[in-house]
Amino acid sequence: MSVAEKNRTRKPFPTHIVVFLAPAFIIYTMLMIYPLVDSLRLSLFTRDNAGVETFVGLANYQTLFTSDLYAPRLWGALRNNFVFFAIHMCVQNPVALLLAALLSSQFVRGRAIYRSLIFTPSVLSVVLVGFIWRLILSPLWGISKNFLDIFGIKNQPWLGLTSTALIALSLVSVWQWVGVPMMLFLAALIGIPDELVEAARVDGATAWGVFWRIKFPLILPTVGIVAILTFVGNFNAFDLVYATQTALAGPDFSTDLLGTFFYRTFFGFQLQLGSPTMGATVAGVMFLIILVGVLIYLFGWQRRISAMDIQL
Repeated sequence: MSVAEKNRTRKPFPTHIVVFLAPAFIIYTMLMIYPLVDSLRLSLFTRDNAGVETFVGLANYQTLFTSDLYAPRLWGALRNNFVFFAIHMCVQNPVALLLAALLSSQFVRGRAIYRSLIFTPSVLSVVLVGFIWRLILSPLWGISKNFLDIFGIKNQPWLGLTSTALIALSLVSVWQWVGVPMMLFLAALIGIPDELVEAARVDGATAWGVFWRIKFPLILPTVGIVAILTFVGNFNAFDLVYATQTALAGPDFSTDLLGTFFYRTFFGFQLQLGSPTMGATVAGVMFLIILVGVLIYLFGWQRRISAMDIQL
């Protein structure tokens, strides 16, 4: 067959796909990709009072990690961010998996109502959630005192102490967002064929054995997705801390995260003068941390799941 005949028999390029994808691609590029690339570019420059930019390479990153003005707050925010993430991984996701396992059972009545109630906080405004929980946890008029008295726990200003503020905010965030991983786990559990579960029960497997040996291995891809979404979401966290503790992330920066540290660096608070270039440098560090986490997921967890699928 000649080249001309091959060209005549070749299917035309589906231009309608480009027409449908172009608006979303253009909007995403303008609002996401371009600001990200320009922020990384800006982190390599410095700007004087006249607005003239000068290329300085990695000098801003060196200043960020070594300067007495920036380094203590950076390492403190990074440490708090890992604590924030660890609480979500160790509390939110296991609770979400437990709730999904219960709601996927046919023995639970009113499952649709429970799903809606658990997922509802995820669609509420973060400002509203922060305001409500500040009222609930208030040591003066909050209703938390009556609830904690039942368990013999002494009431205290949970958001006003450096030792408890970060943990309290993390648990508030868990309460708000537990519905999202629950729905992902629930969708994965519902998609498991009933034949596998029935076969395991015929062989004498208990309810725990069915879940641990049958269901859990089959939803491992979803577990990985939930883990990486939790990682990305927590290292981008900002709004809950800002709504409850302001940009200063009090008390004494005990609830400071990378997001609030970036906000203060960019706009200027306390001793820090507003510096777009240093703010872009903080954003670059956040991007690199998230990028490393995503790459570990792609080349670690995903390869492991693919190897398990091949063995099966």
